[in-house]
Amino acid sequence: MQTKDFPNAPHDWSVEETEQKAAKMGVQLTDEHWEVVQALQEYFAKNDAINRRELTDALDEKFHLQGGLKYLYRLLPGGPVAQGCALAGIASPAGSVDESFGSVV
Repeated sequence: MQTKDFPNAPHDWSVEETEQKAAKMGVQLTDEHWEVVQALQEYFAKNDAINRRELTDALDEKFHLQGGLKYLYRLLPGGPVAQGCALAGIASPAGSVDESFGSVV
């Protein structure tokens, strides 16, 4: 992956750091994971006020053809918002991390 593939990435984000984070999380990054990272970075770049529920709905819609949230939870079992935001270099919206629900980083 090239940084140019991530035009909406936060200025302090890097592919290498993301690969290290993923390894610590036990996630083997695939092209599908990178697509989620790109989608999250794009969503945050285009939206000012981020609401966890709206973000979850947007991800479900964007990845609907692949299976929506079920697909995303297979990729990111720690939660597509919580774990995905951590990999995308973005702070998770309030309420994204819930250890009782399995959304942890």
